[in-house]
Amino acid sequence: MSENISKPDLPDHLAGNPRSPHYIAACFEHPIGIRLNGKERNDVEEYCISEGWVKIASPTAKDRWGHPMLIKLKGEVEAYYK
Repeated sequence: MSENISKPDLPDHLAGNPRSPHYIAACFEHPIGIRLNGKERNDVEEYCISEGWVKIASPTAKDRWGHPMLIKLKGEVEAYYK
């Protein structure tokens, strides 16, 4: 049987952290792919297509609560369902 599961449209600004106001749980029911300047990124925590940036977790720096600091990378952003 083939299931017809409709995927919600990906928003302009989406965050992977449930504490963020830009988090939308329905979008994460399906795998999401992000391209920055034509290269596939698997470490994106948050993106904004209209402003052209993604945020990735810093490998070493932590904030005062122990969460990784986010680094903003700028360029052409494309979000899609895999």
